[in-house]
Amino acid sequence: MTSIAVVFHSGYGHTLRQAEAVAQGAGGILLPIDQDGLLTDEQWAVLNHAPAIVMGSPTYMGSVSWQFKKFADATSRLWMAQAWKDKLFAGFTNSATMNGDKLSTLHYLYTLAMQHSGLWVGTGLMPSNSKAAQRNDINYVGAFSGAMMQTPSDASPDEVVQGDLETARLLGQRVAEWTRRLNHV
Repeated sequence: MTSIAVVFHSGYGHTLRQAEAVAQGAGGILLPIDQDGLLTDEQWAVLNHAPAIVMGSPTYMGSVSWQFKKFADATSRLWMAQAWKDKLFAGFTNSATMNGDKLSTLHYLYTLAMQHSGLWVGTGLMPSNSKAAQRNDINYVGAFSGAMMQTPSDASPDEVVQGDLETARLLGQRVAEWTRRLNHV
């Protein structure tokens, strides 16, 4: 079976760490969108053959980065042919503040997947929202539609919260599980 594709943009390295965790959980391949918003022909081929695509972007100004948006716009020829119809999709994002309008970014990713006639996979994780919850808990940010990560604006990529990375890894694992189920592997 072809690998699960994890296509993402990372401006400062934090979202890269999240993408690596998703790919680890999914047994997938990383497809970084470059700083000009481009993918190579080889990366496009991986996306076209992948049974599942997990998309990620930092949340900038309430949505995806312009580099990710450029990638999304470049998929319109695939949309026209419905080339990604019935693929599984999932998404992840990171921002500096706890809310940071991350849900707007996940909605953007979800809408893009739906436009491609895809099937969306959420986290399947309960939030860590009890009084005993700690910042390093799985799904502490409390997202169901995709993996959300919060990294302070002055934190390095090495300071990403491990619970957020584990949330991303578990999302990747869930995408891999549903890919196997739907492809009867």
